[in-house]
Amino acid sequence: MDGEGHERFREFVENRSSALLRTAVLLSGGDRHAAEDLLQNALVKAAGRWHRIDEPEAYVRQILYRQQISRWRLKWRRRELSVAEPPDTGAAADDSGATELRLVIRGALARLTARQRTVLVLRYFEDLPEAEVARILGCSVGTVRSTTHRSLARLRTLAPELAALTTAERLPDFSPVEVRP
Repeated sequence: MDGEGHERFREFVENRSSALLRTAVLLSGGDRHAAEDLLQNALVKAAGRWHRIDEPEAYVRQILYRQQISRWRLKWRRRELSVAEPPDTGAAADDSGATELRLVIRGALARLTARQRTVLVLRYFEDLPEAEVARILGCSVGTVRSTTHRSLARLRTLAPELAALTTAERLPDFSPVEVRP
């Protein structure tokens, strides 16, 4: 990478890494460390091809999605430790409803399978059409539709507290598209 390319890459990382990290956190089920690894690997891959990339953010997001797909396809998977409540960090709690909703959504997404979580993140948080999600995941539009339907049904079963939160806030549905983290 030449000096100008290096500077453009540095600026891209500086300006877009927080948004890309939010997507990675959602894809990894709320595991910030896994999300940081996912993003770092995606940026390393993008850096190697930087001079050939026309749309850097789309390219890095595509790498994130594909790496997440590769993770769930691996036969050997690291087991996650699920806990009823997050550990006490000693910080003062934020009482805002939006923060609570984000935490509930993030926790509910963490209880889904990686494939279900990825489909919901792409459809509702990234707001991609079904055809684009199907292209990214390498499956049919029908598979995206059925996976979305089953994922939302499982989300409703696993996290009934979402229905209570959205009813209180008068949201028409508790699908993640209504509130963006």
